Amino acid sequence: MSGTQNSALSSSALSSSALPSGTPANGQGSNSVNIRHFNERVILNALRRLGQASKADLSRYVSLTNNTAGVIVKELEERKLIRSEGKRSGGRGQPATLLSLDPDGAHAIGVKFGRRSIDTLLVDFRGHVLDRRHHELDFPMPDEAIGLALHDIAALRNALPKSARTRMAGIGIATPYDMGSWRRELDIASEAYRVWNEVDLASRLAAATGLPVFRENDGTAAAVAEMFRGRGRELDNFVHVFIGAAVGGGIVLNSEYYRGPTGYGGDIGLMPVGPSRLATAPAPARSHDILLTRASINSLIRHLRGNGVAISSRTEVEEAFTRHPRLVGEWLDDCADALVVPLLSCARLLDVEAIVLDGDMPQGIKEDLLERLVPLLEAATPEARTAPRLLMGMIGREASALGAAILPLHLNFSPNREILVNQ
Repeated sequence: MSGTQNSALSSSALSSSALPSGTPANGQGSNSVNIRHFNERVILNALRRLGQASKADLSRYVSLTNNTAGVIVKELEERKLIRSEGKRSGGRGQPATLLSLDPDGAHAIGVKFGRRSIDTLLVDFRGHVLDRRHHELDFPMPDEAIGLALHDIAALRNALPKSARTRMAGIGIATPYDMGSWRRELDIASEAYRVWNEVDLASRLAAATGLPVFRENDGTAAAVAEMFRGRGRELDNFVHVFIGAAVGGGIVLNSEYYRGPTGYGGDIGLMPVGPSRLATAPAPARSHDILLTRASINSLIRHLRGNGVAISSRTEVEEAFTRHPRLVGEWLDDCADALVVPLLSCARLLDVEAIVLDGDMPQGIKEDLLERLVPLLEAATPEARTAPRLLMGMIGREASALGAAILPLHLNFSPNREILVNQ
């Protein structure tokens, strides 16, 4: 989250008559109200992860009695936060009614401010993308990027029916760690680009839109998307690695994302690695380099340009994957070699079920990278341990933007809302 605290502002935009409220006022019965709100959020969180479940499924999953789960389900149905999806087919006995989040229960917007692009997504309460905006820009300055994002946010809000605009949970922002830094490693020419490190994006967007804003780093946001819309539906503990303009990481432990006290949890891009084997790579400033110098789309662009390939747009990068297989293969070899020690370190330190790898690359290129990594990890794994399980991410290029959009929904309706929102 770029090293700043979570900028979660007021949740007053949520309709208290329709949506679960925050911490109740002190007084008689407040403990029971707190417990009820907590249980409501537990059930909503379970449905966000499971997709569909019966009342019996939910009571088992969240360890509530059938009666308690039934009462909460009824209340949430009345608030139009969950709805029935019909009867479960097959099995014995009376078919169970399946429940899911009501897509119209709330909406949210996510904005990914990247070094080479800006993505803005509108999602429903289930996290399904309803509309999107995308801009390709190389290292835009803050005012330009914020102006584009605000224009897109306004357009997406206006596309909703008036009745839905009152159920807007907020805006999520995903940005790279310290976006104005790492100029040498990421070939950022402008010294003025460092101004990004001083910009309070959450306050700027909150003041302009009147909505609560939640900010997170792009690596953690991508892990949030994977947690709810991808591999997180089968894994409780994993490290998510996303290769974009730079490389970012996110950590999911016990089905909750871990950001750390300063927001730098999962900052895999700064893990030390050996110098690149590519002649086009910059000389390291010390005896070792850092991962984002070698495992990033920027490092691919640098290698292509260093070998005479003109690259000035995203389209030309995408074309290069097929037009220049030798150069792309050289970059993939170096990228895989650079990832080995960081991935092994994550696996050994956190003892996660899997490493999930995704990126802003064609599916075939990501598969090529995994094929290179598997034998390298196996060869480097020490005695008495097994190589970490590698899985392909399920979200793709929009992972950070989708995670940003899910943040307001998750944080407002999380069982740990008071802890997460006030970090």
